[in-house]
Amino acid sequence: QVQLVESGGGLVQAGGSLRLSCTASGSTFQKFWMGWFRQTPGKERDWVSCISRAGREAYYTDSVKGRFTISRDNAKNTLYLQMNRLKPEDTAIYYCAAAVSPPSCSRADVFPAWGQGVQVTVSS
Repeated sequence: QVQLVESGGGLVQAGGSLRLSCTASGSTFQKFWMGWFRQTPGKERDWVSCISRAGREAYYTDSVKGRFTISRDNAKNTLYLQMNRLKPEDTAIYYCAAAVSPPSCSRADVFPAWGQGVQVTVSS
């Protein structure tokens, strides 16, 4: 079973940038599709982005296209989310997730492994 730990969250002003990291242990990182999701109080966990095992495919929800970039370093067992031009509506707890063969990488219910989450707060 893979263990995931996020880091890099914090408070930033609108228009600023943050880079989230997700470090994996306990299993072979390269065999997993990886995803980023986010959640605000009282709402469902929403998909943000996902990346294929070798990093050749990356997908984004429309609201972050052109602002966020997902990447991975399989040698370091680490997933990243570079977030630029942040907006107050990006404020959420961000989670990374791993799945070996998800039928759809935009569905939270197909990811069996999750990190504990990291808070991102964007002030206006």
